[in-house]
Amino acid sequence: MARRTKEDAVATRNSLLDAAEQVFYQKGVSHASLNEIAQAAGATRGAIYWHFKDKVDLFNAMMERVTLPLERANGECESNEDMAPLQRMRGVIDLVLRNLAQDERMQRVFEIAFFRVEYVEELAGVRDRHIAACDAFRQQLARDLHLAADAQKLELPMAPEIAAIALQAIFDGLVQGWILNRANFDLPSTGRASVDAYLRGLGLDLPPLPDWLQDCSLRSMCPHAVGAVP
Repeated sequence: MARRTKEDAVATRNSLLDAAEQVFYQKGVSHASLNEIAQAAGATRGAIYWHFKDKVDLFNAMMERVTLPLERANGECESNEDMAPLQRMRGVIDLVLRNLAQDERMQRVFEIAFFRVEYVEELAGVRDRHIAACDAFRQQLARDLHLAADAQKLELPMAPEIAAIALQAIFDGLVQGWILNRANFDLPSTGRASVDAYLRGLGLDLPPLPDWLQDCSLRSMCPHAVGAVP
C-alpha cells in the first residue's frame, strides 16, 4: 500500500509538471495561474502546494526535469579520464544539440525558458537560477579551454575566461536562433561546425570525438531521467 501511495504521488507530480509545461508554453509563465495548471492536470490547487512551494518552485522543477540529464551526462564526461578537455567540451555541446533537435520536451522547455518567461516580481528567483546555470557553464568552458591550451603548450589569443564568454555566446545564439525557427538550419551540424571553427580560430588542435560519445544519447546515459514526449 505504501509503495502504491508513493507511486501515485510520483504520478501526480509528473502530471502537474506536464500540465505546467503545456500551460506555460501556451500562456507564458507570468500569465499562467496555478489554478489553470491544476485544472489542466485534473488535480486541485492544493495538490500543487503539496508538491511545490509556489510557481517558481514548479517552474524550476520543470526545468530540472530537462536539465538534470544534461548535468549528469556532463558529469560522466568530466569523470572520464580518457577524454581530453576539448573532447569533453565538444562532446557535451554536441550531445546537447543532438538531443535538443530530437526531443520535443526539451524544445518546448527551452522555448519557455528563452521566450515565454519574464523575470519580474515572483519570477525574480527564476532569473537567479538562470544566471547561476550560465555562470557554471561559462566557468566550465573556461576551465576546459585553459586545460586544453596547457596540454597543447599554446598561448590563447585571449584569456580563457574571455574565450569562454564568446563560446557561450555562440552556443546560446545557435540554440535560441534554432528554437525561434527550427526550419532555419540543422542544429547539430551547424553547431558542430561553428564551435569547431571558433576553437580552431583560437589556434587549438581538435582531437576526434570518441565513437561512443558520437553515438550515445541522453536516454542511454540517463535512462531514468529523460524521455521525449510526442
